[in-house]
Amino acid sequence: MHVKTLDEHVVRRAKARGLDVLVYAPHFVRLPDIRATAARYSDDELLVVPAREVFTGSWRDRRHLLAIGLTDPVPDFITLDGALREFDRQDAAVVVPHPELMNVSMRHEDVAMNRDAIDAVEIYNAKCQPYQNRRGQRIANTLDMPCFGSSYAHLRGTVGEAWTQFDTAVDDESDLVDALQANVSRRVLHRPGLSHRLRSLVEFSHLGFENSWGKFDRLLLSGMEPTHPMQVAYDGRFDDVSVY
Repeated sequence: MHVKTLDEHVVRRAKARGLDVLVYAPHFVRLPDIRATAARYSDDELLVVPAREVFTGSWRDRRHLLAIGLTDPVPDFITLDGALREFDRQDAAVVVPHPELMNVSMRHEDVAMNRDAIDAVEIYNAKCQPYQNRRGQRIANTLDMPCFGSSYAHLRGTVGEAWTQFDTAVDDESDLVDALQANVSRRVLHRPGLSHRLRSLVEFSHLGFENSWGKFDRLLLSGMEPTHPMQVAYDGRFDDVSVY
């Protein structure tokens, strides 16, 4: 929990690192496409669970949420309350990735105000620096919230650098949703040593690409994002909570 990239190389690396499950949640990709890709790369050795990291709010007040177990598509760029209501309607598991990272994440007060709708807070993210991960740890500890960790891999080499070990079998998507919603006992682990720190720095530096050329291409060259609430695929269902 979770990765942004998925191909044969990612699957081989995940298996080599001893992972049983990958949660796949790429940015700005619609749920049906995520599900199709996850199914294509799942096999008896590795389960790939589809999920959506939804960007709530406008660029001035952005909050990210990861929803697992969605049955219907949910767009980006809707209000936080609108997203949480839709996740609740679909009985999805809702977790908070990279809390208090820059200006794109749930803050301590956001988690506190919505703690009944949130199933876990990320306390270790391989993309984040130590001081950034400590913020998530403080939130989870202060609010007595369940936790999780992830590689948050945008780059293949980061897959398997951090993971969450549940004290229960996770054989399908519903098992993972149940484990998160029932607060099943778990451990958050990561690889040790200098190589892990270097890999984290490489992954963190990818933010520069995401926030420069990646954003330029998405906003100016590629047109409206596939997950924009005004896309015809959402049939106007989110017009009342759209922020753009």
